[in-house]
Amino acid sequence: MAGARDISPTKLLFVCSRNKWRSRTAEELYQNFPGYVAKSAGTEPSSRQRVTEGLLGWADLIFVMEAKHRDYLRDKFAEALHGKRVICLRIPDDFTYNDPDLIDLLKAHLSPYILVRE
Repeated sequence: MAGARDISPTKLLFVCSRNKWRSRTAEELYQNFPGYVAKSAGTEPSSRQRVTEGLLGWADLIFVMEAKHRDYLRDKFAEALHGKRVICLRIPDDFTYNDPDLIDLLKAHLSPYILVRE
């Protein structure tokens, strides 16, 4: 289509400790959200998907569940975070995968950052 502009989706990365409950739930919640694509990772060696420099480079917005995750990323990947926005959601490790209370909390904390696109 002449004159049509291709708008790339905003890439969201969600980070928690083990990538089993909080970040994985967030990834699935926003995976097919219009205008966005989501991935998730964990900071611990036992993570389902471990955070990497490549994932951080891929992301447009990085959401961490706790301040300790933000501190870990800053310590281990300072160069990869240059120019990146890292947002701490302050969601404690008190939930299980796809917990309805976790989903409600994620939606509430992410609503200022993830907008509905027509």
